[in-house]
Amino acid sequence: EKLDAGGKFIYPGFIDAHAHFVGYGNSLQRVNLVGTNSWDEVIEKTKEFASVNPDGWLLGRGWDQNDWKTTDFPTNLKLNELFPDRPVLLTRIDGHAAVANQKALDLAGIKAGDTLTGGEIEEMEGTLTGILIDNAIDLVSAKVPGQTEEQLAKALKDAEKNCFAMGLTTIDDCGLGFATVELIKKMQESGELKMRLYVMLSDEKANYDFAEKNGMIKTERLNVRSFKVYGDGALGSRGACLLEPYSDKPGHLGFLLSQPAHFDSVANWISSKGWQMCTHAIGDSGNRTMLNIYSKYLKGKNDLRWRIEHAQVVNQNDFELFGKNSIIPSVQPTHATSDMYWAGDRVGPERVKGAYAFKQLLEQNGWIPLGTDFPVEDISTFKTFFAAVVRKDAKGFPNGGYQMENALSREEALRGMTIWAAKANFEEKEKGSLEKGKFADFIILDADLMKTDGHDLLNINVLKTFLSGEKVYEKH
Repeated sequence: EKLDAGGKFIYPGFIDAHAHFVGYGNSLQRVNLVGTNSWDEVIEKTKEFASVNPDGWLLGRGWDQNDWKTTDFPTNLKLNELFPDRPVLLTRIDGHAAVANQKALDLAGIKAGDTLTGGEIEEMEGTLTGILIDNAIDLVSAKVPGQTEEQLAKALKDAEKNCFAMGLTTIDDCGLGFATVELIKKMQESGELKMRLYVMLSDEKANYDFAEKNGMIKTERLNVRSFKVYGDGALGSRGACLLEPYSDKPGHLGFLLSQPAHFDSVANWISSKGWQMCTHAIGDSGNRTMLNIYSKYLKGKNDLRWRIEHAQVVNQNDFELFGKNSIIPSVQPTHATSDMYWAGDRVGPERVKGAYAFKQLLEQNGWIPLGTDFPVEDISTFKTFFAAVVRKDAKGFPNGGYQMENALSREEALRGMTIWAAKANFEEKEKGSLEKGKFADFIILDADLMKTDGHDLLNINVLKTFLSGEKVYEKH
């Protein structure tokens, strides 16, 4: 079959090496609070959504108090007034903090004075504010009724549609339960879902049992051979684990989400089974802890492709551990441009040099996979490319680009979104480049990524997306 691309630009289908495909699909079924400029705006959007979706829990995600005039965490007073009988849980953009109304707190049995490991329940003068940090969020989210299969299938199809429009043909979903994986497999087999997915199973006993029983799963559209583990929290909510206290919160180091012994036992299991370990590590202490545990099992150069997801703040003495043990840093360029306004406040001028250090990380193994972490960030592949190469926000700030010594070249960024992302998934022989014998996963763009001026990169459009030679998207 021949296709005339009409003089437009043909690229391999993009691969997002770190995202939450199912989470994104679900987010399309919730209040979208991304980009809100105040707590009042969050309240307004929640009210609007509630009027159209009158039943059940009110769930939302995406607020970020760092974007508001008042950068303090909000309280749930207004939510209690508006929704006295309807539980509300609104999660911060990074998923590491949330605000719950009184009804939701009551359902979870949370009272002032309660404490727990790896999380915080905030209160003011003995009264709950509704703010929950890290593991505390789970106390409330555990009470949210489970999704029906129909609801999940709709979420997956909604996500797929938007991702194809961005030129994405493979997505790494970082942390799913085995039941969701089984539904995805069923939908792919029936042709209901076409997207190719590289799935990391969540760090839960039921998933290890599933992996033990079923082994790795590999079809043309599904690859399940890795586990996603959470090392520490996020930098924005000061949950990332640091070696020295936060520059803007004396005495506070953040925290690991589990004891090092847990991470060690997971690494031991994964190593004995030949699976891939992928661990979320943000702070320099979180990264050091995981790099040392990885090194213990990898023992030097190897081809196991164990990954550190984010590798966000790395101590200068620890970079070499990536190269020495063939550990793959899997990074998300838009985190740099989202966090650059306040990252220096959190870690100070010296430590921040080892943050979002994509070029320095690339040099360790000679390749680096790129992703977005959507829905934490936008699903736009062009924003990823722009952030990696230009390192500015959409308004052109900062003038010369952010920490430009760590910008990637255009070719490196493109490889990070195609062949290197495929390699991070052990799939470089079947996708990631336009070559004979590989899947015909390709896209047609209206401008050339390699030649378009910096700022115009954000205006490039995907005209068509093809998966295995089948047209799955066309811009109208």
